[in-house]
Amino acid sequence: MITVGQVTTYDEGVAWDRYVQNHPSACGYQLIGWRRIAEQALGHLTLYLMARDRSEQIRGVLPMVFVSSPLFGRQLVSMPAVNYGGVLSDRADAQRALLNAAVDHAKHLGATQVELRHQAPMDLDWKARQHKVSMRLDLPREFETLWKRFPSKLRSQVRRAQKEHLTVRIETTEILDDFYRVFARNMRDLGTPVYGLRFFETILEVFPKDVRICVVYRNREPVAAGFLYGYLNTLEIPWASADRRYNHLAPNMLLYSSVLEYACREGFEVFDFGRSSPNTGPYRFKEQWGARPVPLYWYHWSADGRPVREVSKENSRYHLAIKIWQRLPIALTRVVGPLIVRNIP
Repeated sequence: MITVGQVTTYDEGVAWDRYVQNHPSACGYQLIGWRRIAEQALGHLTLYLMARDRSEQIRGVLPMVFVSSPLFGRQLVSMPAVNYGGVLSDRADAQRALLNAAVDHAKHLGATQVELRHQAPMDLDWKARQHKVSMRLDLPREFETLWKRFPSKLRSQVRRAQKEHLTVRIETTEILDDFYRVFARNMRDLGTPVYGLRFFETILEVFPKDVRICVVYRNREPVAAGFLYGYLNTLEIPWASADRRYNHLAPNMLLYSSVLEYACREGFEVFDFGRSSPNTGPYRFKEQWGARPVPLYWYHWSADGRPVREVSKENSRYHLAIKIWQRLPIALTRVVGPLIVRNIP
C-alpha cells in the first residue's frame, strides 16, 4: 500500500533530495531548495508530496506550486518560472497515488488545472502538449573542438565582439546587479514583466555552488548577461539577455561563446539553452550553435476537460499590453513587473 503526505520536516527534505539525486530521470528543479524559492521569492503556496510504501521507503515525489491569477486562473504547476518539473517515482502505484493526491489538492484549493512539465514521455492518461522543445548541445572535453564546429559566420561575430574589446566575467553574487540591469532592460524592451531581483538573490542563496552569472562588459557597462544553473552533467542558461543598443557589437555572441567555453572547462557534458517554440527566432539562434531540439511533454489535468490556455506573447490579446509595457520607464517595470510575473505560470 502507498501513502502520500506532504514534506514538513528538515529530515524529510533531506530524504527528498536523496531520492531525487538518485533518480535517473530527475532534474535540478525537483530539489527541495526550489520550495524556498517559490515560497520566499515568489510568495506561493507549495505542496511537496511524498509517496511511501508500507516500510516507509520513499517510492516517489511530486513538487507542486499553487499559482493564482485573475487572468490565468488557479493552477497547481510543477514547476512554474522554470523549464522543468513533474513527478518522479519508481513504482506505478506510487505515481498514481501522487497524481491522485495532486488532483485532490487542486480541488481543495479551487484550482482548475494541474500541469506537469516533463522532459520525457510518461505513462499517464493526462493530456500532453508538445508545443515546446529544449535546445541541447552535447559538449566535447575541449572547447577548441566545439569552436571548430561553429559556422564561420558565428565565429566571426564572436571575434567582432573581442575586437571591440568587450570583456567577460563569470562569477556569482558580485555581478548579480550587473546581470539584472541588462535583464530588466531587455524584458522591458520585449514588453515582458520582469522577475524581481530578490528572485535571483534567493536562487543564489539556496544553490551557491550550482549557480554562476556571466556578464559581458563594454568598458564598465554591462551589455549582455546570462544566469547559469548546473545540475549533475548539465549546465543550463534559463535566463539570458542583451542590451539591444549594443547589438552591433555582438555581445550576445561573446556571451554564449564564453559560457560554452566555461561549460567545457568545468567538465559539463551537456549545455541546455532552455526551452523554445520550434521555428522561432530564439529557436534558430540556439540551433546555429549546434543545439538539437528535444521534445518536452507538458501533462495537464483540467477540472472541466477544456484545453489549457496558452500563455504566449504571440497571442493577439496581449499585443496592446506589450506595447504599453515597452513604453514604461525601466525603474517602474522593476517595481510592477515582479507583482505580475509571479502569477504567470
